[in-house]
Amino acid sequence: MAAVPSDLIADVANADPGPRVGAFFDLDGTLVAGFTATAHAGDRIRRRQARAGEVLGVVEAAVRYRLGRMQFERLLVRAAGYLRGESIRELEQVGARLFDDHITGRIYPHMHEIVRAHQRRGHTVVLSSSALTIHAAPVARFLGIEQVLCNRFELDASGLLTGDIVKPVVWGPQKASTVQRFCAENDVDLTASFFYADGDEDAALMSLVGRPRPVNPRPRLAALAAAHGWPVLRVTAPGTGGGRSLRSVAGFGAALLRAVSTR
Repeated sequence: MAAVPSDLIADVANADPGPRVGAFFDLDGTLVAGFTATAHAGDRIRRRQARAGEVLGVVEAAVRYRLGRMQFERLLVRAAGYLRGESIRELEQVGARLFDDHITGRIYPHMHEIVRAHQRRGHTVVLSSSALTIHAAPVARFLGIEQVLCNRFELDASGLLTGDIVKPVVWGPQKASTVQRFCAENDVDLTASFFYADGDEDAALMSLVGRPRPVNPRPRLAALAAAHGWPVLRVTAPGTGGGRSLRSVAGFGAALLRAVSTR
């Protein structure tokens, strides 16, 4: 059964207070409508930093991943390869600028309310995402989330990208392992904690926490929620009708191709 935001906020208010209760939030499709990384890709095209091969490669990889024909790690490493040699400090500045210009309006208001509800209870609030730090950190700062568990670029001694990702890649079962390790190191009770996410790959962590909370879940996660009776939250972004789908990826790909063709 789908839950309304007020129900889940009341649910948070009734939870035990204090930092032993964790509240873990996915990023793309959960806190933010769509993919935060698309703003970066679009910005590289507008500034003529991305070649046509890079654009086509990322679009192809993204679509193949959504169709289940590419592993997430390969998708992430391919994207990182295009940025080899760039400065992490400059990329962090770009991420902050793009957040201000493009991402703030895509944060789900109801999810922001739920984050605040957990913070009022003194819970340990964590952004746990497969996104990269340059995309996740600005959202975390805006929401007042101090803990971020996500993927990071591998850097050389000068702070330049090597073209790889720090291993292990945070995704699916590895995200669950990362959160388990965080809980053990920070005295957080996973069985008393909440996890908000939309992706099928998040089923592993959903099955571990005491309070799984699917948000606009994709098909496999929705089926799992129905089977276990997990409350499902349906939220919409400001001025839109819904969440993330293959159509949004295909639409983004078409937009990128149009941008390339008009350069």
